[in-house]
Amino acid sequence: MTSILKLTPLCGVHDENPLCYLLQFDEFRFLLDCGWDEKFTMSYVENMKKYAHQIDAVLISHPDPLHLGALPYMVGKCGLNCPIYTTIPVYKMGQMFMYDIYQSRQNTEDFTIFTLDDVDAAFDKIVQLKYSQNVPMKGKGHGLTITPLPAGHMIGGTVWRIVKEGEEDVVYAVDYNHKKERHLNGCVLEGINRPCLLITDAYNANYVQLRRKLRDEQLLTEIFNTVRDDGNVLVSIDTAGRVLELSQLLEQYWQNAETGLQAYNLCLLNNVAYNVVEFAKSQVEWMSDKIMRVFEDNRNNPFQFKHLKLCHSLSELHKVPDPKVVLASVPDLESGFSRELFVQWCHSPKNTVVLTSRPGPGTLGRMLIENPKMKTFTLQARKRVRLEGPELEEYLQEEKKEKEEKKRRESKAKGDESDTSESEDEMEVEGSSFPAGAKGVAKHDLMMKGEGGRKGGFFKQAKKAYPMFPAPEERIKWDDYGEIIKPEDFMVVEMTQAEEEKAKAEGEAAAQEEFAEELTDVPTKSIVQELTLDIKCRVVYIDFEGRSDGESMKKIMSQLKPRQLVSN
Repeated sequence: MTSILKLTPLCGVHDENPLCYLLQFDEFRFLLDCGWDEKFTMSYVENMKKYAHQIDAVLISHPDPLHLGALPYMVGKCGLNCPIYTTIPVYKMGQMFMYDIYQSRQNTEDFTIFTLDDVDAAFDKIVQLKYSQNVPMKGKGHGLTITPLPAGHMIGGTVWRIVKEGEEDVVYAVDYNHKKERHLNGCVLEGINRPCLLITDAYNANYVQLRRKLRDEQLLTEIFNTVRDDGNVLVSIDTAGRVLELSQLLEQYWQNAETGLQAYNLCLLNNVAYNVVEFAKSQVEWMSDKIMRVFEDNRNNPFQFKHLKLCHSLSELHKVPDPKVVLASVPDLESGFSRELFVQWCHSPKNTVVLTSRPGPGTLGRMLIENPKMKTFTLQARKRVRLEGPELEEYLQEEKKEKEEKKRRESKAKGDESDTSESEDEMEVEGSSFPAGAKGVAKHDLMMKGEGGRKGGFFKQAKKAYPMFPAPEERIKWDDYGEIIKPEDFMVVEMTQAEEEKAKAEGEAAAQEEFAEELTDVPTKSIVQELTLDIKCRVVYIDFEGRSDGESMKKIMSQLKPRQLVSN
């Protein structure tokens, strides 16, 4: 029996919007990607909300926000509750993407669209898979099997193959790259032959890409010309995807003594830089054959950087002397450290800004790509400032009221608990202590006078022994000099006193640290300023997106020969 297929595009059709499609196999509904744009435009998720409770499984292809950015909002605010399938690197790097973008927004504004708890709740639902692992669906999806295949572009990137038992297969392939790179192999589409339906994107259909060698040379030339003129280079890059390719390239340049770049500094700046590099070190088996050989032969992890310095704040970056090359997130320059550095560095003609990908329309990064010779630009700059004067007093009073209210509720709750426990004890004594169906004096563990036994008698009765709690008395051993002393008894006492002193000292230190934190933890507010920037720095776009171009896509389509093709 032939299945009924229905594809409903929720977002990402005939434009550059984030990707999200609803694929229905009979009664089973897949959500193919769950992306959001750089500005978190609410209109993109309106259609997703309607289907949130009907979705049976979510398939994620890449770890960046354009493919999974709406997951925290859908899970935390819209009630999406189903398994989410993706590869192990997409799970780890996707978390880094969302942590970084949340913190980048929170550093300058009151970001309330989703929280870090929403991010964790969304990623708790993820089922982590390996490439070519067949996973059968359950319930309404009985007979359906999903298989992740390598897609290139980003680590863990996936081409999804969905097969119905005894029928044809459906392939979902977006943002793939067939070419081998430094840290990734290309996508694997040779094993797929004439799928029943191929769902893909046409993002680069009319785009002609320069050869990789020319792009690398262009980047190296820009860096050379800038740092030798005592200028700084800002390379806007994503958090945990394409940054791995670019960091590998620049690390190789710095390792080569002939380039002369070792005299200058190379930095990676984002909120999760350390975690991204650590995750990359642990995911070598997901990378290119060349990296695998280097690791196996020399036991040398290619992401054990010797020249790339990891920075997590602008204060850490400012400690690194100029001139320097900085890889900063995010690529659209709408938020994050890249935006702040652009505002600081764009006034100097010595500096260079390198844009490595094409962000969405309307973003600062896209405007600079389309108008690289733009001289002035007006933007809204958000930043946090400390509360002062009446605002600070009002904030502290409200905080004090909240604490008092919280203490009052806690004390009331404790009082209710104690009242409840006392009433339960009384009920036990009054009710359960009597024998069933009998009325009289309650029985006790310790026998009371007048309880049990007969009064008087002909024979003299022995003294009654009332039951008592067990209290065995240890017999004291003596020798010629008196009681035998156990040295360990005194050692235990001395150790206990030492431990108490240590615990007391630790408690005092913790209290002092907590007090210091309270002093330094000054409340802040977000303000918006309108800035007019005089752009005197050099702005250049070099394509490091890692996607197949139009010519390559046409060749791949002719090889696959899908029976039906759906392209956005």
